[in-house]
Amino acid sequence: MASNVPPGAPRQPPPPSYNPNYQQNPNILSDNFQNLNLNRPSSMPNSAPRPSPFGQPPPFPSSAPSPQFSRPGAPPPGVVPRPSVPPSGLPPSTFPPNVTPGRPTGPPFSQPQPFSQTQPFSQTQPFGQTQPFGSRPPPGSFPSSASSGLGMGPVSGAPPQGSLVPPLGSRPSPAAPSSSPLSMPPSSSFGGLMSNGPPAPAFQSAPRFPSPVSAPQQPPMGPPPTVGLARAPPQSMRQLMGSLGISGQPVAPFSAPPQGTPFSAQHGMAPPPVGSPFAPQMQPQSVAQPPPIPGSAQPPRMFGMPPPLPNQMTAISPVMGQTGSPLSGASKIDPNQIPRPIPGSSVILHDTRAGNQANPPPPAISDYIVTDTGNCSPRYMRCTINQIPCTVDLLSTSGMPLALLLQPLALPHPSEDPVQVVDFGESGPVRCSRCKGYINPFMKFIDQGRQFICNLCGFTDETPRDYHCNLGPDGRRRDADERPELCRGTVEFVATKEYMVRDPMPAVYFFLIDVSMHAIQTGATAAACSSINQVIADLPEGPRTMVGIATFDSTIHFYNLKRALQQPLMLIVPDIHDVYTPLQTDVIVPVSECRQHLELLLDSIPTMFQNSRIAESAFSAAIKAAFLAMKNTGGKLLVFQSVLPSVGIGALSAREAEGRSNISAGEKEAHKLLQPADKTLKEMAIEFAEYQVCVDVFITTQTYVDIASISVIPKTTGGQVYYYYPFSAVSDPAKLYNDLRWNVTRPQGFEAVMRVRCSQGIQVQEYHGNFCKRIPTDIDLAAIDCDKTIMVTLKHDDKLQDGSECAFQCALLYTTVYGQRRIRVTNLSLPCTNNLSNLFRLADLDSQFVCFLKQAASEIPSNPPLVIRDRVTNFCINILLSYRKFCATVSSSGQLILPEALKLLPLYTLALIKSTGLKLDGRIDDRSFWINYVSSVSTPLAIPLVHPRMIAIHDLDSQEAIGSLIPPALPLSSEYVNDNGVYLLENGQDVSIYIGNSVNPDILQKLFGISSVAEIPTQYVLEQYDNPLSKKLNDVVNEIRRQRCSFLRLKLCKKGDPSGMSFFSYLVEDKVPAGTLSYVEFLVQVHRQIQVKMSS
Repeated sequence: MASNVPPGAPRQPPPPSYNPNYQQNPNILSDNFQNLNLNRPSSMPNSAPRPSPFGQPPPFPSSAPSPQFSRPGAPPPGVVPRPSVPPSGLPPSTFPPNVTPGRPTGPPFSQPQPFSQTQPFSQTQPFGQTQPFGSRPPPGSFPSSASSGLGMGPVSGAPPQGSLVPPLGSRPSPAAPSSSPLSMPPSSSFGGLMSNGPPAPAFQSAPRFPSPVSAPQQPPMGPPPTVGLARAPPQSMRQLMGSLGISGQPVAPFSAPPQGTPFSAQHGMAPPPVGSPFAPQMQPQSVAQPPPIPGSAQPPRMFGMPPPLPNQMTAISPVMGQTGSPLSGASKIDPNQIPRPIPGSSVILHDTRAGNQANPPPPAISDYIVTDTGNCSPRYMRCTINQIPCTVDLLSTSGMPLALLLQPLALPHPSEDPVQVVDFGESGPVRCSRCKGYINPFMKFIDQGRQFICNLCGFTDETPRDYHCNLGPDGRRRDADERPELCRGTVEFVATKEYMVRDPMPAVYFFLIDVSMHAIQTGATAAACSSINQVIADLPEGPRTMVGIATFDSTIHFYNLKRALQQPLMLIVPDIHDVYTPLQTDVIVPVSECRQHLELLLDSIPTMFQNSRIAESAFSAAIKAAFLAMKNTGGKLLVFQSVLPSVGIGALSAREAEGRSNISAGEKEAHKLLQPADKTLKEMAIEFAEYQVCVDVFITTQTYVDIASISVIPKTTGGQVYYYYPFSAVSDPAKLYNDLRWNVTRPQGFEAVMRVRCSQGIQVQEYHGNFCKRIPTDIDLAAIDCDKTIMVTLKHDDKLQDGSECAFQCALLYTTVYGQRRIRVTNLSLPCTNNLSNLFRLADLDSQFVCFLKQAASEIPSNPPLVIRDRVTNFCINILLSYRKFCATVSSSGQLILPEALKLLPLYTLALIKSTGLKLDGRIDDRSFWINYVSSVSTPLAIPLVHPRMIAIHDLDSQEAIGSLIPPALPLSSEYVNDNGVYLLENGQDVSIYIGNSVNPDILQKLFGISSVAEIPTQYVLEQYDNPLSKKLNDVVNEIRRQRCSFLRLKLCKKGDPSGMSFFSYLVEDKVPAGTLSYVEFLVQVHRQIQVKMSS
């Protein structure tokens, strides 16, 4: 028995001062209140920060305390005060960092011993049909938008007592423009400059480096810093000319998206360094420039710099023959001059507004620190174009999409101020009486502050008497800089009772485990039980946290966890066509009352069913029964599934095998296998969402399970699919544990409703993501977390005025894991323009590509892959054609003209065409998972999904540190993969390590403990050996895991093997035998089609 305490015995509490995550740096305690603990009430006992997932320090140790709001008296419940000075005096613990006393440090995977030789549980006879639950309105059925909430009606918790509005510490006026100069590196363009428009205005954000006192220097993590902020020189265009062939050092496609949390080491793996997933804030300093980059003749510029200057563009010229005429065929494009991502070289400091106008945000995959000066951080909301076209005709002429990408609970950078919580008391937040928009920095006060004009609908409202304040000479309220809701783009309001239809729900976690024969034999059941056993300690503290557990094969087994019982009692539900829950109480109980029973039960489940010969799975019936148990409260249902659901309601068949045998060579109907088999699971999912039950599914399988059908439930309820194929009992339990832990510990909320409001002239067209939608204006999310992104497409319903501003407001009403009802309001105001050149100059490449990626993914199940490929290509061509036709001034038809802001669009488009979701020969489940993952993926993780990062690791110990643990990335071309090298490729989900056939045996011994390529194992667990090369590889892998916020499975690949073919399939610049083009050929095709359309 793995439990280290006898059943019923009290657990020994840790020492009073023990905090496993903060032994290395006591200051992290104060610095992280605004991050993982943004949902923790200050009045909670033992309110130290919750452990960060994966046994590592919390994700964002801040280098300096942020300004805090002072309130008279005690802070209201749910408002987390941020200490102005770090606490001191945390005595060191005798335990190693990040290890809970008495708990295993890694995912144990030995077979648990049985309780005794006798039957461990008293099996009862099947229960009869239970009485129906007490009638009540479903939690999702909010009042209509007429009375208000997020447009659905108010919904939530009682207001705390305290002052109405906290005064804000002294802040500089957001209107004060910055004056510090930007350092400009010299130009290195090949063909000289050609004028194409007026000179560029200075970028309106100056460096804002912290003082050494407030922000001590941290070890460099990320690209090398430059002097100040590196920027491209103002130039109208670069003509790229050169000879055929690729030379020079490899290119680094990107700095990793800063997103996530540290991850624990496993089986001897060195833990990643303590620190933030983001690159630290750096002092200005001179460093060596990164190596030259093939295919990047542009001047040195950070990958992820702010948008380019006006009318910048890249002109790719044809390679000239001896007579001066363009060469024919594919060599018309010089492969040495094709655009590729440029490595970042410094952290970007970004003010969201300056000089009373919006600053274009840095690219999503860059490393940046935001100062909220009126517009929200681009982490929370960003637009595909940073100026809004005044008319629908101008938008359609550009060919670009107009959409918002929303990640309302995104993790902030450690150096950024936390989102402020504002409590208006019983009256609730100030709102427009017509459109119900929330008070924000762009509402204009008039008549000495007695009235205000809504920036969304233009209606004039009376200012509430207790909110009145006189105006200053500049027309702004005198207290504007002291009120977060009037000076910050993102705030969180405490919701009042009028926002509730019931009391805020408790935090309920119900675990449902597959114990069918396949799950037992592959070790999936034991891995799930082990992971849950450890994660129980990481659930939110307090009496409101409840837990339940059930198992299933061809029947469903609940467990009575009541403390009074000496051991858990198994309750069997055999009816899988008309399911019920055997008990209305004691199946879900407070975690504080059943911890010993839970540990006992989870240790025993693999042994209880070890001789099972039941191969069938009643998956749908089991989640229905678990839902019935959770129906009164709502909560998270975490399901571990290993085989195709084959019996009971919602049973599925092996459609993949049937499809492969029936489909002809053209595979004309293959895409239909990516659609749900029937409507049964969709109908169930809508009911789950109505009662605020969010379902996450962990698929640990070695066979086809029909993810296309199963994923409907997580997608509709705001959940997520985790996919481990083929499941390995050797290498996958660690990832399963880490994924589960991050799932329950990341910042998240329950029973959420979201609405986006726009200024007059623009309206929401459609929402895309993982949610349920019952009325046109709002989306319902049974749960939402910091990783989920919602895409909102927009359309014109009227003309906008040139020079005015267009405002967008996202309001998210949700319940924290500690039971407070909150409204997170995110605001963005962008200028309107009639100038097409402005749209291209201020286009957001990452957002535009991710927007079309999500739209393409949603269309894949209803269209053949070739149709989607053509649409993707035409999307790219139409944008470039519009720019060439209306904005470019170059007359030579032999040049491919790319707008500077969108010069990587062809590369990303080609990568999408070659991605998993559009592969003609891909496994159906792999494609279905890809589609589901894309639907809610954030922008920083979507780019590497289709355009991965590849680095050389055979010479890690000889590479000089240039400010990042991760060496410069290589172009995704086989020309950069040598037979005597070892290469690591990661896409945010998996890591593939390719080992060439001629690698030095000494390198193989140091990295993998093998002496030849023939000894490469099929199942691989990263280990650290006693040599510098192995240590650096472990450091690199841990750094990537930290950046990606995912444990990342590792797979070894070799030439001539299916694993090697899989590795090379990610090299998107190569020509693929299946018919897709190389990068150079694709540019030629794009150029030719533009020429045809220009001449027609």
